[in-house]
Amino acid sequence: MEEAGAFHCCATCIHFRVEKGMSGVSYRCSRLTYETRPDYRFQCWTPTERVKRLMEARQKRAE
Repeated sequence: MEEAGAFHCCATCIHFRVEKGMSGVSYRCSRLTYETRPDYRFQCWTPTERVKRLMEARQKRAE
């Protein structure tokens, strides 16, 4: 899973949450407990199962 850079962003993390409220939509990291953006990147990134499969498929094609 070397090509995490192509997928690494908050929106593909298991901790990413979308919250809809009276003032609109906000994005939150449930692990770090603060607002984030879908395109931000942090070292604590844990990809979703779907993203892991995509990364594995891309790696197999590259081999």
